[in-house]
Amino acid sequence: MGMRGLAAVGAVTLGLTLVGTTASAADEVDPRIGLSSGITDAASASSNMELLANLPKPDGFFNPSSLGSLSFANSDPAFKDNYAFVGNFHGFTVYDISDPAAPELRASFVCPGGQGDLSVYGNLLFMSVEENRGRIDCGTATPNAQTRFRGVRIFDISDLDNIVQLPGVQTCAGSHTHSLLVPPGDNPESIFIYNSGTASIRSAAELAGCNGNSSLSDPTTTNFAIQVIEVPVAEPEDARVVTQARIFSVCGDNSCIDDYADGSLNGLPGNGPQPLYPEESGRAPGGQSQTQASRCHDITLYPEIGLGAGACQGWGLLLDISDPANPKRIDAVVDYNFAYWHSATFNNDGTKVIFTDEWGGGTGARCRPQDPINWGANALFDIVETPEGKKMEFASYYKLPVTQTIQENCVAHNGSLIPVPGRDIMVQAWYQGGTSVFDFTDTKNPTEIAFFDRGPNSASSLITGGFWSTYWYNGNIYGSEITRGFDTFALTESGHMSANEIAAASEIQFDEINVQGQARYDHAPSFNVVKAFRDQAARAGDLTGKALDEVDKHIAQAEKLAAGNAADRAVKAQLDNAAKKSGLPSDSNLVSALTALAG
Repeated sequence: MGMRGLAAVGAVTLGLTLVGTTASAADEVDPRIGLSSGITDAASASSNMELLANLPKPDGFFNPSSLGSLSFANSDPAFKDNYAFVGNFHGFTVYDISDPAAPELRASFVCPGGQGDLSVYGNLLFMSVEENRGRIDCGTATPNAQTRFRGVRIFDISDLDNIVQLPGVQTCAGSHTHSLLVPPGDNPESIFIYNSGTASIRSAAELAGCNGNSSLSDPTTTNFAIQVIEVPVAEPEDARVVTQARIFSVCGDNSCIDDYADGSLNGLPGNGPQPLYPEESGRAPGGQSQTQASRCHDITLYPEIGLGAGACQGWGLLLDISDPANPKRIDAVVDYNFAYWHSATFNNDGTKVIFTDEWGGGTGARCRPQDPINWGANALFDIVETPEGKKMEFASYYKLPVTQTIQENCVAHNGSLIPVPGRDIMVQAWYQGGTSVFDFTDTKNPTEIAFFDRGPNSASSLITGGFWSTYWYNGNIYGSEITRGFDTFALTESGHMSANEIAAASEIQFDEINVQGQARYDHAPSFNVVKAFRDQAARAGDLTGKALDEVDKHIAQAEKLAAGNAADRAVKAQLDNAAKKSGLPSDSNLVSALTALAG
């Protein structure tokens, strides 16, 4: 079986280790080193961001005797209006974030089943359920085959004082994660859920149609597929699986099986008779192990550009999702430094994609001094146009640039974009490594620009915890902390990010955010956007001296005139003068923003 459009990427660089210093102060000890431990009283360190508030988990969602167990772990959140819906292996909680500095618990709903990842659309909340303890009725008693629920739960959240569970969708391997695809346009009749189940496959006796056969040539197997669920918006109780999408195959359906000499359902090397690294018995040089790809862990969907990115155990896939019910694989990449492809994030214009590697499964200490910087890291790819279509080209790695202790589970995990105009910036959770904000505008040189970290849960043993997700939403960062609850953060002005850039990013406001159902953002013309681009030009050295003074003078005058309700032509004249005096090209970000604001 040939590579057929697949790209092997990433040279092993053994012996490279994380360093205990920041990029900006290589001769100083990073303040994250040596933080004292504790569940509620651990020391913390931050740079260019501040903790606004922490709310411990409410009653019913914390069991001191089960520290380190995931049974009560916080998981992935979703956002709607002024609410954060935070998943938990035991149910979910709802926080009022009208004031990010003073969030309040609004509601909690006990419904065990793990891992509890959430997404929201209108008055509907969706929840992933994978564990065998999940019950149809959300009860806590041990279920049997008739009362068990594994799949995607659906709730009516129109009244947060009376949350109602609707009939959900049972799936053969449950739901480890799911991604919500809302077709572009207003008021779609149906929305779609791409479901990924990674646990054991149920028997046909428990759920009709399930088949755990691991054969690569059995077209009825549950393996080598994801489930596409269609949810009629007006009748969500009729939600159902409409496609077993075989996205591991280049054709995406069972008709492609015969295209492969070994009859593989997925066509990915390393899953058939020939191992990916025969000379190393399936292991990469240096000893890194690669998970075989039979299912996906997580899929990020970006409907506005018609693309999806599948983090599928041993592979990263690029998908065409223009037909929501029938996703097709258009490219795939492998990296022998990656143990387990976990999640993905596109940049806003869809020209880049970041994949994470959850080496160690999220419960292992993988940011130790001896750990290579390209294991348990992010891999950054450029998405390029070729005669064969869109392809992913490897650019670099990014890993948390500071060591953590052996008592801290640490590896790349969930994050989202921060919508600073003209830049690609991401905030990302690293479990007990804290959260890291980094700039990947230049995919070959990603750079950390802010961070927050606490000391370990324990000084003597590894107690699983830390940030599951840290996401930006409407001007602030929100953290779902496995053990310690719910955190809110604000970015602060620094040499890496100006107050104007933060203000411009905060102008992007969404009614809803599901990070794995990525939404495009577009900055409307504003003074904050203009001044953000002014700051970037000055930081880069493209705007200096007299030209900078002239630009500042005209922008300030234009803003003063606009605030005083002066005639539009007067404001426009000042903005036009700023553009001319800048000396920058007409297609530069600053001149384009000045022109757009001038109208």
